[in-house]
Amino acid sequence: MSTVSTCLWFAQSPEEAVRFYVSLVPGSSLGITQRAPGSWPGGSAGEVILMTFTLGGQSFQALNGGVPADYGTAASISVSCADQGEVDRLWEALTGNGGTEIMCGWLRDRWGVPWQIVPEILPRLLADPDPAVAARIFAAMQAMIRLDVAALERAAAG
Repeated sequence: MSTVSTCLWFAQSPEEAVRFYVSLVPGSSLGITQRAPGSWPGGSAGEVILMTFTLGGQSFQALNGGVPADYGTAASISVSCADQGEVDRLWEALTGNGGTEIMCGWLRDRWGVPWQIVPEILPRLLADPDPAVAARIFAAMQAMIRLDVAALERAAAG
């Protein structure tokens, strides 16, 4: 049986990022840390070259690529949050110390990794069978940077 894991590329040791991520998301843990047995084109012997970890039960790897990588926006780590408090906690932690806000619940952390911080109520609200309600919620979401549960609920109510 195959195991699927997302691999994140870091310009240098991924250890700080991995430990930070694991501390933020419940149900997360560190796995194996592999160190370079000798010098390599991107670094020196003893440096972290690969780490495995889980975020919310999902498998990840973090690779020391030795050079910067551009993540683009085609993929992101999406976290479903129970409430506004959890959205705010993750948003502040991930945009702090050099992270950047994007739009509609998207951000980049200080390592350039894109994230979506989404209140779990949003998909339920967007699935409203009344197209007018869904359209109001969608319009409200598009006007936001950090998603706001109360504002989304107000949009749903009309």
